[in-house]
Amino acid sequence: MMRMVKRTDMTSKKAAVIRILSIALALLTAGLFISVMGHNPISVFTSMFMGAFGSAFRVKDTLTIAIPLILTSVGIMIAFKMKFWNIGAEGQILMGAFFASYIALNFSTLPKVPLLTLMFVAGFIGGGLWALLPAYLKVKFDTNETIITLMLNYIAIKWITYLQYGPWKDPKSMGFPKIANFADNAIFPKLFGVHIGWIITLMIVIFIAIMMKYSKRGYEIAVVGESIDTAKYSGMNVKKVILSALFVSGGICGIVGMMEASAVNQTLTASLSGGYGYTAIITTWLSALNAAIIIPVSVLFAAMIKGGSFIQTAFQIPQAAADVLQSIILFFVIGSEFFVQYKLVHDRRKEDAA
Repeated sequence: MMRMVKRTDMTSKKAAVIRILSIALALLTAGLFISVMGHNPISVFTSMFMGAFGSAFRVKDTLTIAIPLILTSVGIMIAFKMKFWNIGAEGQILMGAFFASYIALNFSTLPKVPLLTLMFVAGFIGGGLWALLPAYLKVKFDTNETIITLMLNYIAIKWITYLQYGPWKDPKSMGFPKIANFADNAIFPKLFGVHIGWIITLMIVIFIAIMMKYSKRGYEIAVVGESIDTAKYSGMNVKKVILSALFVSGGICGIVGMMEASAVNQTLTASLSGGYGYTAIITTWLSALNAAIIIPVSVLFAAMIKGGSFIQTAFQIPQAAADVLQSIILFFVIGSEFFVQYKLVHDRRKEDAA
């Protein structure tokens, strides 16, 4: 019999070796899959890389995917640090976009800087309030936050869909269920060909990294995540820590919604979140809940998404096959984290008892 044991002898060097081996095995397995489909694995992998970074235009597209992924990952990382499983980033992104869109559509005559600032604040508040609801239910009634946050995603989607088909439907859309496009004042400017959200994202990542490592609030979040009883014994207001942390967690996801509505979609749609809320769960865990590591992991993940789309056209590979390739790579990379944290040992006690 085999049993799982928490590792106590893991060093940075050993962890790096395990992760490198996992990537090598992932590429080998994916290569075999590609060969079965009748393609040259080296050509496909090269095309995936070129599809993500092969030109300035492709790099911009990859970064456009990476920006919301980085920011969403940082947002849910705060909740995960407390072992509050915030699976509701999709809904928080949409509600942040909803609050920001209300400002954009109703105050479009304001100058660009004040309008974008109001949209930014509104997006943060919208996402924060949407995350505050399951946080309140958790501290008040000890509900299951995984289920509550997940279900709130669907409510947010249906709410935006209702707005598209109902009160916010653009009368100039010829009957098409579409919300009006934003005015130029409500659209993020670009810097180096990418919307300036990348600068805001870097600033937020740096701020959160410093907060989590050096501030009192970051320390309280870490302690609550380790042991609520210890936090209470040390005099911390656990309920306040959870509520405030979740408001910030959801607020950062709400900022993602504001950016996507303003810079990418230039309007509000039910599909605006683009699955970033779910994808960010993976990138957050792969980053070991480290804000600094989230950036390269998210960029590489965005490159994999962009490269996967490119090879569909270049090699006529079906969408399902491209998804399988991505899943194979993810399976091995995520699986490596198990062997970094745990090891399997031979349990002789059970065999002797038998």
